[in-house]
Amino acid sequence: GPMFPGKSFRPGVHSMTTRRLFIGTLLAAPTLGPALAQTPAWPQRPVRFVVALAPGGFVDLIARLLAEHLSEIWGQAVVVENRPGAGGNVAAQFMARATPDGYAALVTSAAFTSNLSLSRNPGYRAEQFLPTAVVAGQPQLFLVRADNRIQTLHDLVETARRRPVNFGSPGVGSPGHLLAELLFKRAPGTDTTHVAYGGGGPAMTALLAGDIDMVATGLAAGVPLIRGGRARAIAVTSDRRNDALPDVPTVAESGVEPIVDSNWAGVFFPSGTPQAVLERVNADVRRVMERPAFRDRLTTMGFDAIGGDLAAAQAFVASEIAKWRDIVSAVGVQID
Repeated sequence: GPMFPGKSFRPGVHSMTTRRLFIGTLLAAPTLGPALAQTPAWPQRPVRFVVALAPGGFVDLIARLLAEHLSEIWGQAVVVENRPGAGGNVAAQFMARATPDGYAALVTSAAFTSNLSLSRNPGYRAEQFLPTAVVAGQPQLFLVRADNRIQTLHDLVETARRRPVNFGSPGVGSPGHLLAELLFKRAPGTDTTHVAYGGGGPAMTALLAGDIDMVATGLAAGVPLIRGGRARAIAVTSDRRNDALPDVPTVAESGVEPIVDSNWAGVFFPSGTPQAVLERVNADVRRVMERPAFRDRLTTMGFDAIGGDLAAAQAFVASEIAKWRDIVSAVGVQID
């Protein structure tokens, strides 16, 4: 059935006519250079958002929220299609070969940047994509059980120097896994074992059962158990404290070397997509991000807005690729 039942995002005949008249008036205005006259109106048909991760996760949620707002702005349906698999690589491989006509975009997470170093064969290259908009990100949390005596990351490191410490994450190569490895790598003499779980939920369950000492996972997986008084976050990886958890210190405040990371959601088009489309999508995503309904929804879920213009989005993604290259090489983790 339709994605948003009860709402039709197709513009009526009347609005099309009005828009044509309006565009006609714009084109007649001498102050606008010839560039606008040469750019055909976009979009003229539905746009596909290919989501690299499963339904229900934060990237899927942001993609669907964006789709709802953008389809209204564009007067065309934005169809969300999930293609999960291989930590986001399946969708990236698929979209690397897509026609760069502006009608299909990849919506993915920071895994797009880390997998380039982490995967032995990711099946795509950074140059095959044009980062277009980075929406929002969510920091990682280091969590212990509420009754654990460990209060800070410094305590955790000292404990791991005295006895073996088991830590869990949502999976091998997840941001939580890599950042926890980095934390311990920087602390000589620690004895730690990583246990990978199939997601943040199972990792939290193992923590509560006492199977592991600490979990490093995305904020969303930890918040319900923190609010329920069953788990305690000892640090958050954002550069400043997160609004959803104002009492939780940053890594920098925790007596260890700073670790700053946010698992973000971003929109990428295949290389060769017209620049005018990229500019338009970036501007419209920023418009959506200014809407209180959209912003409040992100804040409630513990997301920090990232945003920025096209150049900023591309510089941010380039810096993330470099950051993960360094981290992956430092911790020595690779996946097939």
